[in-house]
Amino acid sequence: MSRRVPAPRLEDYALIGDCESAALVSRSGSIDWLCWPRFDSPACFAGVLGGAKFGRWCIGPSTRVVRTDRRYLTDTLIVETTFHTARASVVLTDFMLMRNHHPTIVRMVKGIRGRLRMSLELILRFDYGLRIPWVTRLPDGGLCAIAGPDRVVLRSSVPLVGEGFKTVANFSIRGGQRQTFTMTYSPSHEPIPKAASPMQALRQTERSWRRWIARSTDSGRYSPVVRRSLITLKALTYRPSGGIVAAPTTSLPERLGGQRNWDYRFCWLRDATFTLQSMMNSGYYEESRAWRGWLLRAIAGNPEQAQILYGIDGKRLAIEWEVPWLPGYAESRPVRIGNAASGQFQLDMYGEVMDALHQARCGMKSADEQDWPLQLRLLEHLEKVWELPDRGIWEVRGPARHFIYSKVMAWVAFDRAIKSAQQFKLRGPVARWRALRQKIYRQVWKHGFNKRLGAFVQSYGSRALDASVLLLPLVGFVASDDPRMRSTIERIEQDLMVDGLVLRYRTNLNVDALPRGEGAFIACSFWLVDNYLLLGERRKARELFERLLALTNDVGLLSEEYDPRQRRFLGNFPQAFSHIALINSAHNLTRPRASARQRSAQPD
Repeated sequence: MSRRVPAPRLEDYALIGDCESAALVSRSGSIDWLCWPRFDSPACFAGVLGGAKFGRWCIGPSTRVVRTDRRYLTDTLIVETTFHTARASVVLTDFMLMRNHHPTIVRMVKGIRGRLRMSLELILRFDYGLRIPWVTRLPDGGLCAIAGPDRVVLRSSVPLVGEGFKTVANFSIRGGQRQTFTMTYSPSHEPIPKAASPMQALRQTERSWRRWIARSTDSGRYSPVVRRSLITLKALTYRPSGGIVAAPTTSLPERLGGQRNWDYRFCWLRDATFTLQSMMNSGYYEESRAWRGWLLRAIAGNPEQAQILYGIDGKRLAIEWEVPWLPGYAESRPVRIGNAASGQFQLDMYGEVMDALHQARCGMKSADEQDWPLQLRLLEHLEKVWELPDRGIWEVRGPARHFIYSKVMAWVAFDRAIKSAQQFKLRGPVARWRALRQKIYRQVWKHGFNKRLGAFVQSYGSRALDASVLLLPLVGFVASDDPRMRSTIERIEQDLMVDGLVLRYRTNLNVDALPRGEGAFIACSFWLVDNYLLLGERRKARELFERLLALTNDVGLLSEEYDPRQRRFLGNFPQAFSHIALINSAHNLTRPRASARQRSAQPD
């Protein structure tokens, strides 16, 4: 009989992954999201977007649980969930085996005390909950589930039976006993993969994660949270290409029951500089080079066709479509696959690319200069388009505007080109770039700073505030202690903060052509931490940083947004940008020469 499990809050999920795909595991022991064999593959467990019937794999006690404890094994992505009933306790261990060939999930149940009745329910539904597979039994007792090109093999140390297009098991476990389960994916035309040894896989996975995180540099008192964020960031890396997905999920809502639901299983160029700095400052130059290599391959081609986001392997097509059969998380529709923002004109992309590549030169001191001709072509195109309106950092689906942050990042593009040419003896029309940089600078000050408000605004002629202007001192456009920047920060504190957290902008202004309402954007609050530090206000910076750390769930993960009123996560989860911002702010708090100063204080 199926064990009814309430829909978990997003903060009730933990992440497991193998640096090519990832899954979400709830506190109740249910894997409710899994895309195989890649982050961007169709999900075979889509329960988080509509309930168990759209796919999940649940293992847990059949009797009432009085307490659940959860943790990652130290410095790994192996999650342990301990269930306590009145008379017994068991621990469920979940992880993905670092991939040699076939993607594999291992689940292990170990008795701690007493005797406990357990149940397993596997509902495989390929193509985002649509396709029911054909299931057969293998000679070794395992089950083989096939639907078109996809095959999943489940092997278990307890008997499995079919029941109403599901696979179920009921078993008892005593203290000291262990039961194991492995699920492996392979293309259906290939030979059936061999069984993995669960205990050997556990030791191998534990070793692999600890060996990787041991390379990280010390972050003082914040080392534990930085290490957890680094592991999360590594888990969101697509190892074959070096690309990093913004999140492993799609359509987890920015407003419960609303339409702000987007597919984040792509790599955004706007994250490039922050990502590179977080990795380089943490000691991960190999990963930094891989990310830089992905970046260069992705943007290669006609500069007029450059995009703000790409697939994990650099693929350009990201056609957006809606899944009609999925009701969405908390009835939040539509569920979207693909992302139409890939076709938007977003001016800030040029500044992000130029800044990232300049930071790579400065940090790695051995960057290949063969990419300079490509950068020159990008700058030639930018000279023609920087005065056009765009969709901005928030990828609005309303009318294009002259967004302040977009113009500033065009300034950054020419500024970093000048600095690269000077510092690394690269050829380019520096005099022309200087003139353009100055022209943009004057234009932003003339149209982007509202004297009546005493603040930089969202776009030319607007009275709306926007948290993206918190990046202006971080990229070096304005001095952090400039009175006009100070007054901007004060206005943001007054008008864009809710319960001590920063909103992106007020959605009731109809900027994005969507219904109003969303949570606080977590990365924006970290940007405010960095601004406080640049101003020398360390107490305020540390207080806000500690407030943000308190938002992490019990296993140290952050989503894209947070609803201060309902006290719950919103948006896709876990969110790379939030963890990158956490890492960079932690470095800024603990190191004199950290990322906030690296970007803002470049010699000219």
